[in-house]
Amino acid sequence: MRQKLHHLDFSILVPYLLLVIFGIIMVYSASSSIMLVNGFKPSFYGIRQAWYAIIAIFVFAGLSFFLKLEIFKERKFVICFLEISLILLLYLIALKIIKGSDAAVNGAVGWIDLKVIKIQPLEIAKLALVIYLAYFLDRHDGSFSKGNIVENLYRPAILAAFMMFLVVIEPDLGGTAILAMIVIVMFSLSGIPVKNALIFLFSIAATVTLLVFLIIHWNPKFLQDNYQYQRLMSFMHPFELEQKGGAQLVNSYYAIHNGGLFGVGLGNSMQKRGYLPEPYTDFILSIITEELGVIGALVVLGILFYLMWRIMEVGIKAKSQFNALVCFGITTIIFTETLFNVGAVIGLLPITGVTLPFISYGGSSLIVLSTAIGLALNIAANEKIRREMDNR
Repeated sequence: MRQKLHHLDFSILVPYLLLVIFGIIMVYSASSSIMLVNGFKPSFYGIRQAWYAIIAIFVFAGLSFFLKLEIFKERKFVICFLEISLILLLYLIALKIIKGSDAAVNGAVGWIDLKVIKIQPLEIAKLALVIYLAYFLDRHDGSFSKGNIVENLYRPAILAAFMMFLVVIEPDLGGTAILAMIVIVMFSLSGIPVKNALIFLFSIAATVTLLVFLIIHWNPKFLQDNYQYQRLMSFMHPFELEQKGGAQLVNSYYAIHNGGLFGVGLGNSMQKRGYLPEPYTDFILSIITEELGVIGALVVLGILFYLMWRIMEVGIKAKSQFNALVCFGITTIIFTETLFNVGAVIGLLPITGVTLPFISYGGSSLIVLSTAIGLALNIAANEKIRREMDNR
């Protein structure tokens, strides 16, 4: 523990803490007006986010300083973590079958309500998949030469596909895409020939693009009432469909326009007062931009991208294949969530309900992401200790 404290990477720790603290402030700011109008305490969501942050920081500290990194490389731990995530995802499917639409939130059955906190199994599944792939690919390092790639990768590919299947039928297209990105990035960095990885990546991208293009132009009747389909159409025609699902994107545009370069001031957003639905979740960046301006939003995104770069840099310098892959996997989670969230807020990507990492309201996301950052800090400290020992 003393060694890890001595080798603590402040370039990861400080941005993480800044984002968590700023998230509490913005959740309070974005939710206070709606809570007041509905007869609740204006600080309701802000206080809950603060409690989530306290739990998350305790988990983060435990993973950073107290747990040995070798635990994450043990087969029993990896399989157990993976099994827990799959059981939770299967429980959601059972919940959907039994309760149907009554269990859905925003069109998807993605949460397990424990009263004190709602668990989102997808968040656990993301980290479980990263650790499992890092473990598997590390054990098979050097065996992905041309001719035996499929033979060595079919097991993790099938498992990842099954996990994505469980998520897509919730339905959660954004979560499915994040899991797919984790697989693509980690497979690509595991020693597979670059040519094969690029063919795999472009094949998936082309297939998804073609499917979306066909659905938009076909406009099938049986999908008219589907929540996910309505979101896709609202993304394509937000102003024409403002009364049928396009209101979020339209009011996001208004918030960004109102904020300008420097914003209207913290707490002074108009769009959070009933115009933008649930502004403290996946559209919190719109409120940040309105209150702190485009410059304020860019500062927040700059801190996020700096944090990603530092974790990725730890992975690049790591001598352990497992450590490197875990860092790249964690970076992929944060990057893809940020990309989907920002893309949805400014209308470049369909609205998928993906939240802004560390900022948006939500206990599951914050705790799991904090777990990932704690693991990254643990890896950073261990790599520094290993380099010092090698140089002696």
